Amino acid sequence: MFSGSSNDDDMTGSDIDTLVLGPKHVSIEDFFSDFPPVLEQMAPSGAIEKVTPVPDAFVPIIKLELSGISIDLLFARLIVPSIPLNLDLKNNDYLRGLDEREARSLNGTRVTDEILELVPQQKTFRLALRAIKLWAQRRAIYANIVGFPGGVAWAMLVARVCQLYPQATGSVIVGKFFRIMNKWAWPQPVLLKPIEDGPLQIKVWNPKIYHGDRFHLMPIITPAYPSMCATHNVSLSTKAVILRELARGGDIVDKIFMKQLNWNDLFARHSFFTNDYKYYLSITASSKTKEAEAVWSGLVESKLRHLVGALDRKGTIAVSHPFPKGFERTHTVSNDQEAEAVKNGSTKYQAKGTKTETTDEVADVNHQVAAQNGIQHPENVETGEQKTNGETRTIYTTTYYIGLELKPLEPGASRSLDISTDAQIFKSTCTSWAGFQPGINDLSIIHVRNFDLPDDVFEPGDIRPTRPKKKIVKKTEATAQKRNIDSLEVSPRYKGYGIYHMSTVVICLFNT
Repeated sequence: MFSGSSNDDDMTGSDIDTLVLGPKHVSIEDFFSDFPPVLEQMAPSGAIEKVTPVPDAFVPIIKLELSGISIDLLFARLIVPSIPLNLDLKNNDYLRGLDEREARSLNGTRVTDEILELVPQQKTFRLALRAIKLWAQRRAIYANIVGFPGGVAWAMLVARVCQLYPQATGSVIVGKFFRIMNKWAWPQPVLLKPIEDGPLQIKVWNPKIYHGDRFHLMPIITPAYPSMCATHNVSLSTKAVILRELARGGDIVDKIFMKQLNWNDLFARHSFFTNDYKYYLSITASSKTKEAEAVWSGLVESKLRHLVGALDRKGTIAVSHPFPKGFERTHTVSNDQEAEAVKNGSTKYQAKGTKTETTDEVADVNHQVAAQNGIQHPENVETGEQKTNGETRTIYTTTYYIGLELKPLEPGASRSLDISTDAQIFKSTCTSWAGFQPGINDLSIIHVRNFDLPDDVFEPGDIRPTRPKKKIVKKTEATAQKRNIDSLEVSPRYKGYGIYHMSTVVICLFNT
């Protein structure tokens, strides 16, 4: 076992990753066809509740639930006649003859083993890592797909701090973590050991040789050969959010050590919807069947970072912050007008008896594969429309949110923000997928003010934003009032087209 289990990532919702090794005469096709029946025979009766082979994943896996525990089985074929009992996977020669999929499967455990060997005190490392992973999840900055560090990246950051303070306790490591990583000289890479060359013709991270590696903003490099960047998806905006959260964490830990706050304050839930932004983009992927929606929404999620990157290039946007989870909803509509409203993000027709769930709560395998790969075979998707009765039909939606922070406006200046082209390019990128089906799948991007966010993105106890009251101003103050960014309204000329007008800002969207 490796990854989550080795790094003590046993928080609720974590999978146990287990590597299955086979000799050279056992292929990955044999693994997917023959191993599930073997598991069924070996396990106690009824212990295996669900087995889902996912051969098309970036790292091919068999997902299963064993006595309520989620397990991901990975397979790697070694070019040896039999698997020795004293196998040492640190030997780079075991990578010889493997294809890319097999090398990726094997490298997961190699990276984890290296991390554990490179920290001075494993118990301290595990304790500190659990705290940092919990913090990152609570602060909504734990998602490699949309541009935040994933589990392995956070583990390497904690491991580096452990190396710098080999005798420190877990609490000290957590405290040092925030200050060191916030002040790190990015894009200087975080390395647990010098990058090594190996015997194979495999690409190793090297910005001096590979032009693309020079654009990594927060490079965190895996220690096992071939070394790779675990954070290549980080954007300008997600980097800014990460640094902001690291600074916040450092301030809180300082006050904890001075007994002014407690550890619960560090792990407080994020304020993405309640306080962080006034303006949001709502990206809604919709489909006529649940199966089609799982794949379509995963594909859209895999492309979100490209939209964030495009928004980063806008001179008037300071931060475009993607929320790492989508919100899945089921709706019942009786006519085309209601259907269009649902596709554009309305929750008015949400089906009775259903509740909104986040994508990580649902944990649909097809969604996860599409999100990680950005592809899915069209023939694997059921496309028949699901009708509840003769008059109504069901629409399934998954909505993603991007918080927008605008740059300060110079006194007396005006500006316009036109992202219609970026929205259209994003839509074209998604709909060019081979499995996209017009009439089955749809995609909408709209602008939402914080006080118009749907109720289900908030949790009990949250204080949701309210619509600001209009100020009554004297005639002599009219000019100043016109520059108030809070006065947002839909321009009558463009109602229904997603083009929003502010006195000093025009946000132009295609409601696609």
